Amino acid sequence: MNWDRVSGNWKQFKGKVKEQWGKITDDEIDQIDGNREQLEGKIQEHYGIAKDAVKKQVDDAMSRW
Repeated sequence: MNWDRVSGNWKQFKGKVKEQWGKITDDEIDQIDGNREQLEGKIQEHYGIAKDAVKKQVDDAMSRW
């Protein structure tokens, strides 16, 4: 799955984002609105993970969705 598909179906994927990264609030998920860079930034902010590791986590999550 590519990010364009995730972005286009963001409402469907919001719950999966919440399951994967529960520290991200519902308001933040609404603000992200399918923007991968914003999602990665929020993951970094809440979990203190390096940018490369965050990209890998998002890629891994997309492969499972």
